[in-house]
Formats: sequence, C-alpha cells, structure tokens
Amino acid sequence: MTHPHPELGTPSPLVDGGLRIVALGGLAEIGRNMTVFEYKKKLLIVDCGVLFPEENQPGIDLILPDFSYIRERLGDVIAIFLTHGHEDHIGAVPYLLRERVDIPIYGSALTLALITAKLKEHRITPITREVKEGMREDIGAFELEFVAVNHSIPDALAVAIHTEAGTVLHTGDFKMDQLPLDGRITDLRTFARLGEEGVDLFLVDSTNADVPGFTPSEREIMPALNRVIGATKRRVIVASFSSHVHRVQQVIDIASKHDRKVVFIGRSMVRNMKIAEEMGYLTIPSGLLIDVKDLGLYDDNVVLICTGSQGEPMAALSRMANGDHQIRVGAGDTVILASSLIPGNENSVFRVINELTRFGAKVVHKANAMVHVSGHAAAGELLYCYNIVKPRYVMPVHGEWRHLTANAELAISAGVPREHAIIIENGVVVDLINHEATVVGAVPCGFVYVDGQSIGDITESSLKDRRILGEEGFISCVVVVESQSGKIIAGPDIHARGFAEDEALFDEVKLRIEKALAHAVVEGMNGTHQLSQIVRRTIGEWVGTTHRRRPMIVPVVIEV
Repeated sequence: MTHPHPELGTPSPLVDGGLRIVALGGLAEIGRNMTVFEYKKKLLIVDCGVLFPEENQPGIDLILPDFSYIRERLGDVIAIFLTHGHEDHIGAVPYLLRERVDIPIYGSALTLALITAKLKEHRITPITREVKEGMREDIGAFELEFVAVNHSIPDALAVAIHTEAGTVLHTGDFKMDQLPLDGRITDLRTFARLGEEGVDLFLVDSTNADVPGFTPSEREIMPALNRVIGATKRRVIVASFSSHVHRVQQVIDIASKHDRKVVFIGRSMVRNMKIAEEMGYLTIPSGLLIDVKDLGLYDDNVVLICTGSQGEPMAALSRMANGDHQIRVGAGDTVILASSLIPGNENSVFRVINELTRFGAKVVHKANAMVHVSGHAAAGELLYCYNIVKPRYVMPVHGEWRHLTANAELAISAGVPREHAIIIENGVVVDLINHEATVVGAVPCGFVYVDGQSIGDITESSLKDRRILGEEGFISCVVVVESQSGKIIAGPDIHARGFAEDEALFDEVKLRIEKALAHAVVEGMNGTHQLSQIVRRTIGEWVGTTHRRRPMIVPVVIEV
C-alpha cells in the first residue's frame, strides 16, 4: 500500500500521453468530493462537493475543496461531471463557477435539475449536458462511458474514463440493492464488460468498507416505518436528507395508507421534492400534500417531512428542538430520524434527540428501529465488484482513513497486489502511464472555509482563536507608560470575559506585571511591542500555573 509522505515533492510536468489524477477532496474524509483528471493538457473534474463543519470549527458554514491547484488553469477545464445530486458531490459547484462560469456540467437528468436549482439561488445559469447510462461521450481527448449505479438518490452514475494511458472506473457513491424502489439496479454487466476490456485504476466508494456483509434493501425499512407511523396517535415528523427521494416516497406511501396528510418543511426539501415530482421520480397521490400554513386544519393527522437529520443548526428539526420554529414538538409526537450519522455529527444529533425528548416526543432512529438503510456498498458488495472488475490498481475514495484502509484490504484479498492498492490523501498526485499507476508527488491542498459571505478568509489560526475564545475565555490588559522613562502612568487595567468575573482575582497578577515591566525598563526595553509581549507572557504564566487555563490574552501598551 502507498501511504502519503510529507517528503513528497511537487510532481514533474505530466508526460505526453499520461493521465494524472489528483483528488482535491473526499479522501480521508466523508464529503467535499472532487477529483481532477489531466490528459493532453486538458482537465476533467469529477464531482465538486462540500464538507459540513464539525463542532471544532465554530462559525463555519461549509468547507470547500481547495481550488488553488487548478486556479491558474481554469481555462484548461473542459467539463465537470457530477455522479449524483448529493451536497457532498455538487455543493461546491457554485463556488467553482464563480471563478469561471462557462464550464459545461455533465450529469443525469435529476442531478442537473438539482444543481441548476442550486445555481439559480447563486444567480448563475449553467451550461448543462444531460447524459444517461449506456451513453459514451467524447469530451475533449477524454472518452467517458456512463454506468447506472444504485444509491440513496435516483439517477446516480458511475463513469469509465477511457484514454490511451489506460481506463479509470470511478464508482461514485453506490450500493447493490437487488430490489430498489425504482427498479434501477447497479449495472454489474457493464462493470464485468469493462473488467474484461481492462480497468487499470478502480476508484471505489469506501464508506461502508468496514461493514461486513451486504447493505439491506431500501424496501426492508417499510415495515418499521409503517409500524411507527401506524402506532402514533399524534403528529409524525420525519427528518431526512432533502435529496433522499426514495425515503420520502416511502414515507408518502405509508402516510397515504394511514390517511395522513403530508407537509414538506424546509426550503431545500420543498424545492427538491417539487423537482423530483415534476420529473417523475416522486409520485404523490392527489390531495395528499398540503401547505404548511394549512396545518392547523388537520389536527394531528399529518406527517411532516423535514430537513435536519444530521443536527444542522439552521435546519428545521434543530430549530424545532430549540423551540424557535413555528412548529412546536410536544408530548405524543413521534420524530423519526431516517438517516445514518455522518462521522463528526454525533454530538449535534444527540443534542437534538435530547431536546425533542425533553419536549415529550418519542424519537425513533437507526439505533432503536429499522428506519434507515445506507446508500453505500458494504464489504460483501465491494468484494463482488473486485471479483467482477479485476482491476490492475485500486484507489479507495470517499471515506475516512479506516474506510480507505478496509477497502484496500478487501481489494487485496480479492487478488489485487498489495503494492497496487493506493491509499492516499487529498493533494497526492497519481500518474497513469502506459497502464501503470504511480504516486509522483503532492500539491498544496487545504481546507477552504465558507463563513457567511467570506470564502477562504478564515484560516486554521482564526479557528484556533475561536476555539480558545469559546473554551478558555478572554483576558485583556491595558497599560499606559511614559515614553521616556518607561514608568507606568496608568493601569494595568484587566478585563476578562468567559474566565472569571471577580476583579480582585487579578490583583496578584497586576503586581507581577508592574514588576516585570519595571525590570524590562531597567534592562533597556521600551518599545510598545516588546513591553506588550512581556505583559502577555506574565499573564500567561500566571493563569497557566494558578488556574490551569489558556485563555486568549490581548495586551495593549500605550506610550504617552
């Protein structure tokens, strides 16, 4: 297995006829999937998604892939291909098109409809090219072949990228549900044919690689949903991803069976389900769907379908849990979390569950009922794929380190040589030349934070400051000194927030600051910068030894 190394240098220019692969997101993380393919001086992008922030990234709205690798070469980008319509695969497209608006976007009908609606909110009208499974498309020097795969959203596609350097097969997100709700199964016949023709590099979804066996069929959750909704006397609130059309269809079918009206809550849920219904991916019986403003007319005989299954702070369910939504959750209501936990969201989700329970609701989730099945292939399905495709090289994608490693081990057990299982992180460069894949270097690749209107201005240092402020508090100290003698004229005045309110607590350190400054002046120091550093150090040593805390310290020394 190839592991990334800090000593990997900048790669040499790509040789003529070679294919270069650089992931700018999606490796060693679940989210912000984006892979750049370079061939004959042109760039093809597969997916361009976002990552949602964790609790240790306060104030951050979204995390984008790092576009710096391609920023000087945006004119060489010939297309973006989107495997499916989930946010972690399409959410960063608006930010890329801000830098060059006329990059054509290829994808299936539903995927293009979802990204077009998203771009409309950003006042961008994209150039789109619809493709279907079974189609081949020449895009510049690349020949792309699209393959149907089953996932938790309709119309997902894998892509085979054919070049003279070799063939790459990218699964996108997929599973092998044998009885999918829409009858559209993962096309293993095409996977097998591609395998016969020769797949040189196989990029494979790793999300459930450490889960043994097979992912259950979507149909298997119907009895549990039916039982929960049928047994509830008051309202039912179902939280799901706003793009999970199959899950919403199941809830609609069961609501209809129990003569309950359905309401969509949340802007993205309303928008996406309207698109899905208009395009024929979602079937809603006439008269079943009502507007949220008419809720009061139907007492408790309703099912509300909303966003917020991951505890996102601004989503409908989180606001209900906080009591600041127009819909108040109360005793007798049942809340169903119809999704799995994305790593990093556990605390947020459990907080929402606790608050809803405190209001008297019964909360049903994957841990206590069969109300969710994953959209990703488990180990048994992945082994099937390796045996069918028989790739020369494997590069696990879409997963944290444990998922990537487990996926590589599956490939090795299916006969891929260990040295041909490439486990790398974002920014590491792989070249495919004459059907041989090699790690050739690395390019800078960091996190790009979206904070309100700010994109990329927030650094790791800023986040560290925010974490310190949130966890340790803040101490400021103002001292006025005479410019000639360095003697203290006023202060030290100390103010603290989130640390301690008792001002007498600081009497001891004030004496220390006076002594330290007096000593510094005797030693010949009199610049405000030098003196402020002495103040910072003195407070830091005192607060660290006396209180075992590390607050943010802002010293201000003024000369008069």
